[in-house]
Amino acid sequence: MTNLTDLTIASALDGLKNKEFSATELTTAHITAMENARDLNCFITETPEIALKQAEAADVRYANGTNLALDGIPIGMKDLFCTDGTQTTAASHILEGFIPQYESTVSGKLWDAGCTMLGKLNLDEFAMGSANTTSYFGNVINPWKDDSGKDLAPGGSSGGSSAALAARLCLGATGTDTGGSIRQPAAFTGICGIKPTYGRCSRWGVVAFASSLDQAGAMARTVEDCAIMLNTMCGHDGRDSTSSTREVPDFTKALEGDLKGKKIGIPKEYRVDGMPEEIEKIWSQGMEWLKNQGAEIVDVSLPHTQYALPTYYIIAPAECSSNLARYDGIRYGLRETGDDLRDLYELTRATGFGKEVQRRIMIGTYVLSAGYYDAYYLKAQKIRRLITQDFDNAFEQVDALLTPTAPSSAFALGENEDDPIKMYLNDVFTVPTSLAGLPGMSVPAGLDSKGLPLGLQIIGKAWDEETVLNVARGIERAANFTAKPQILGLKDKAA
Repeated sequence: MTNLTDLTIASALDGLKNKEFSATELTTAHITAMENARDLNCFITETPEIALKQAEAADVRYANGTNLALDGIPIGMKDLFCTDGTQTTAASHILEGFIPQYESTVSGKLWDAGCTMLGKLNLDEFAMGSANTTSYFGNVINPWKDDSGKDLAPGGSSGGSSAALAARLCLGATGTDTGGSIRQPAAFTGICGIKPTYGRCSRWGVVAFASSLDQAGAMARTVEDCAIMLNTMCGHDGRDSTSSTREVPDFTKALEGDLKGKKIGIPKEYRVDGMPEEIEKIWSQGMEWLKNQGAEIVDVSLPHTQYALPTYYIIAPAECSSNLARYDGIRYGLRETGDDLRDLYELTRATGFGKEVQRRIMIGTYVLSAGYYDAYYLKAQKIRRLITQDFDNAFEQVDALLTPTAPSSAFALGENEDDPIKMYLNDVFTVPTSLAGLPGMSVPAGLDSKGLPLGLQIIGKAWDEETVLNVARGIERAANFTAKPQILGLKDKAA
């Protein structure tokens, strides 16, 4: 019998429709896999009872011929999405035990489409991090290993999502991307991940980090699966003032077209000093793959790219300091008592927030303070406009951009912990896209000399996820990435 945990969403839907297996069997197989891989710490909260109940309902619909778009597909939900009646923590002590009485729009859409909820996935606290080491509930371990034998980072902040997918614990997962938190972990674990255009997916019910940057997206093991998930996740929501009213196309149709005549831009500014030769090599290989499929490779310039990281690390902490002011110990979450109200605030926030969150709140408070607002925050917003204009100019010449996703493969847990700046540099290739609000996707393209996945990033015009998916499918087709992490007991290293 087919290994049910090795299916894709597309193949699982076919199997369910053809009655090769039931939704209950499919969900049970993933619950077993989840329980057997707890050492990876992918889930903060497991919800097998909910998943099985949803699977039973899906089986009834399949029997009646009334099945839904994603009926019976077991997924993991990043623990940043509020789920009605199920603990939502944002991986923070300050929200430990918080049970929302409402459902986020994105998660609600997925349940309404028939998905089964295996549980809430681990992440960096409040989505702040690039290695999934800042979670109050412990770090996630990447299922991939190199020759050193050390535990590796799965990327962040959506590291629980990426590790769970790579380890075959779920068929799909939600992620959120503020500066690369879908794309970088996807690259580190050899899966696919897409951040849609800002406003494509509703932010309602998603615990906020930086409101002008946060965007929900899809993570899965194939480009097609990401497109299938996006069809359900996207759409206008009147409860989110930044939600687009644009019609949502059928993203799976974008996978059918070829690349003939497509112009693919290669931004020269993404060739950064110290970039490993293997990253440069896989990038060049990606250009060749697209050229062989009829695309034209065009050199372009994004001159303000060099300012993207400092711009991001002013704007994001500023918005973080504002958003996280609501956690005061009064309304919900952790409450530490003191001699007076000020004590209550200070003790609650000092106890409830981890070091990285505290660091970003302090940075954000500083850049928004009197005397520094104009010098830092206002200037950063002006540079953000220039970065967006660079992309606008580039897209007058090309249909999409191709870049590396991350400046390295997965690194050892704790390797960069003592140097926040070095950790922040993990987002050097993904942050500009987020600042401009553009769609971006990471696709696995091969393995490095240590046997670890490397990803390529496709960046598209605003609202043009279809071209992003089309080019990503071209890379996927050429790369034929079949390698699997060692945790699965597989020794195949061929990419």
